[in-house]
Amino acid sequence: MKNTPEIIDTHCHLDIAAFDTDRDEVLRNARLAGVITQIIPAIEACGWQQMLDLCAEHDDLYPALGLHPVFLQQHTQADLEKLAKIASTTEPVAIGEIGLDFAIKSLDRDTQRQLFEAQLVIAKNARLPVIIHARKSHDEVIKLLRKHNIPGGSIHAFSGSLQQGMHYYEMGFKLGFGGMLTFERSRKLRQLAHDLPAEALLLETDAPDMTVASHCGERNSPQYLPQVLAALAAAKDEPIETVARYTTHNARAIFHL
Repeated sequence: MKNTPEIIDTHCHLDIAAFDTDRDEVLRNARLAGVITQIIPAIEACGWQQMLDLCAEHDDLYPALGLHPVFLQQHTQADLEKLAKIASTTEPVAIGEIGLDFAIKSLDRDTQRQLFEAQLVIAKNARLPVIIHARKSHDEVIKLLRKHNIPGGSIHAFSGSLQQGMHYYEMGFKLGFGGMLTFERSRKLRQLAHDLPAEALLLETDAPDMTVASHCGERNSPQYLPQVLAALAAAKDEPIETVARYTTHNARAIFHL
């Protein structure tokens, strides 16, 4: 899109191997599309240094550090100890991507909770927001965020109920909307975006996953974020410029950019 307002991709895995062959081109195209900032959440400890190096090379990329629940078997106690140390020395913008995934039956829920709570403690001690992955687990996530008195962060790819969304919002969290919003079949998600307050909303891609409708079946990219913006503006029945302005403001506020 030409003349797209300045927008922020609050969730993009630009550091992973899917972008190894054309990362610079993807970055260039995203910037041309109006994406002025990208937040890069971590997945596993083995990828932290590469992600930190990438962010250090580009002023518009910001790192988040964490241990993703889907890769539960790869994480160790040593990783948690390293996270606590590195979070206090590298100045990430958040602890993430962390959370609970109850959609995958093979992931032990108790072990997930232990990992999640340990990272919430690290975030609280470091005075950092969190980036939350929650699938079929919103009520449990909300309970644990309240237990640890976490002051805020983002809920990645939010698709819970309006009531759950308002609980997050009232706790100081913002809710991420991405490529799924661009699909015609996503009527419930669009209604959810419409009903939530503007102050609660963030734009994201989750690239290379969860791509937009126009690139269904292909690798997702931060350069497609304007299509998410357009879909959110349509759901809110507001001008694109207005939605760009407040989602960018929300991202800067929650991640202290």
